[in-house]
Amino acid sequence: MKQAYIFIFIVFSTSCYSWANEQEELKRFDAEKDLLVMQFDCKTDVDDIHSAAAFKTLLSSPDFSAVNYFAVAGTYGIQEGLYVPPNELFQQAFEDKWTDAHANKAKAVEKMKNVTLQYLHKGGNVWIAEAGQSDFSAELIKAIQNDAPEINTAERIHIVQHSNWNEEVTSANSLAFVKANSNYHKIPDGNAERNGTPGFRTPGYNDWKTKIKDAELLSLWKLAVETALKYNGKDGRYNNEAVAAGGLDFSDLSEVCWILGLQDIKDTDEFFNTFGR
Repeated sequence: MKQAYIFIFIVFSTSCYSWANEQEELKRFDAEKDLLVMQFDCKTDVDDIHSAAAFKTLLSSPDFSAVNYFAVAGTYGIQEGLYVPPNELFQQAFEDKWTDAHANKAKAVEKMKNVTLQYLHKGGNVWIAEAGQSDFSAELIKAIQNDAPEINTAERIHIVQHSNWNEEVTSANSLAFVKANSNYHKIPDGNAERNGTPGFRTPGYNDWKTKIKDAELLSLWKLAVETALKYNGKDGRYNNEAVAAGGLDFSDLSEVCWILGLQDIKDTDEFFNTFGR
């Protein structure tokens, strides 16, 4: 009988330990110390435009309004095609909390080096959601290592990627570098549902018009939808079929949801039910 008790205790203890580990894993981001960076390639898919609006919507929630964040536009890799200008939308969404790598990459790297070092020097970590490729991240990590070689970037900088295509059009050297010099996470693709992350690509979806109650966010989404439709498939840019069908694609936000422990959100409708009101 004593052996049975011991066995039950071991099973119970193991189960509790597993649950505790799972709960701790969901607490990846420390809102008191860490910095969340979302980097948008904006080339040539317009999904980044919707993703930026969704990012701002999430950060406007009382639960996440204290999150320290920064956005970067123009963090593209080696893909061909025209850029999708996001400046008006980014200015409206992020004000002084974004920088433009398309206009001046070296200046943007310097800016982000200084921003990230503020948190790293205070003991925080940096979490980068790659709404695009990793070439900019590679340059940023090199700049941090050059200025602060004592910082272990492989432990303190976390890069999250959800797209096979984004990896394929990152230069091979940059991809190898970030995988060796950051805590690199490849998560399930945010274009699909029920795969372990939210699915935020929904053709024909326009319920956001009634579900968003905040006037500023509603204005932001109207601008995002107009901008995406203006550039989608134009002049050889990628034709996003979900956007062409009058829907939304903010699939890159799946990375932010993973970082913040929100990967159980199912789809676009659940996102707006949760954060639109």
